[in-house]
Amino acid sequence: MVEAVVLWNEPNNLSHWNFHLDPGWKRFGEMVQLASGAIRAVNSELPIVLGGTSAADSDFLKLMRQYGVMDSVDVVGVHGFPLDWNHWPINDWPAKVAEAAEVSGKPVWVLEVGASSFGAEEVQAFGLQRTLELLRGRSERIHWYSLFDLPPSWPAETRHKEAEGSSYYRHYYLGLIRDDRRPKLAADLFPRDGSVGFCQWFHFEDPRLDEAVDRMKQMGVRYLRTGLSWADFYRPNAVEWFDRMMRALEPFEVSLTLCFTPAHLGLEEHHTSPPRENRGFAEFARWAVERYAPGAQNGRRPSTLAVAEAEEELAL
Repeated sequence: MVEAVVLWNEPNNLSHWNFHLDPGWKRFGEMVQLASGAIRAVNSELPIVLGGTSAADSDFLKLMRQYGVMDSVDVVGVHGFPLDWNHWPINDWPAKVAEAAEVSGKPVWVLEVGASSFGAEEVQAFGLQRTLELLRGRSERIHWYSLFDLPPSWPAETRHKEAEGSSYYRHYYLGLIRDDRRPKLAADLFPRDGSVGFCQWFHFEDPRLDEAVDRMKQMGVRYLRTGLSWADFYRPNAVEWFDRMMRALEPFEVSLTLCFTPAHLGLEEHHTSPPRENRGFAEFARWAVERYAPGAQNGRRPSTLAVAEAEEELAL
């Protein structure tokens, strides 16, 4: 089942939102507000999560609060990888969660946290154990990133690729299961009591889907974060793939992330571009919730009217 919808992923990260086209993230804030209105017209009870901020950036959350975005969401998501990328130590996790809650006025979910085995599997094992010690009881949701390593033939979603040096290659070693399907040291340390979930992205027509479901069941996983790509929505057979993926994930409580701009709908032809019209993303969000998490209320308004009314409110 879908337990929440997450709007976008790391909008404060150039690899996921091209902010030179949206200085100050004003367009992003408006996009979230429009999408929230469209979702609530379909299912008013479904929690809406502001997409996880890279490095648990509370300055970004303060900005979103100034724009009124917090009035349109129920939860804020944060990401953190202090052993690989972030400029703060792993022991700062409690302070990072507390600060995010204070500046946003919302509950905080840890939508992505992880440690790579790039240098040594022992580092990842330490990272898993210490992270969970620090976060237990401080966040209702902890999503470990990730179950599988990224296959070496697939690109990582980052802007400068190999030019980033080891920072880029660390993307390929964040799973608890190697690409050859052998478990790493940290796999045996993952809690089997359902208290920790995964964040596992599935590529379009991902051949790992069924294996991922089986492994997560074996590991006692109860909740999962994954996503539907708005850009993929325009591929041939997109809806068939979305349906298959969502059917396979029915055993889990899914935080469903919606993100990535179709090239032909962006200010630039790239999935990180802000859309030319924010209502396009709002309509995709409406479609996804109506198909995979419809509400029980009767007589809901037409979705296009809900988006139009939200646009009028933003203009006031």
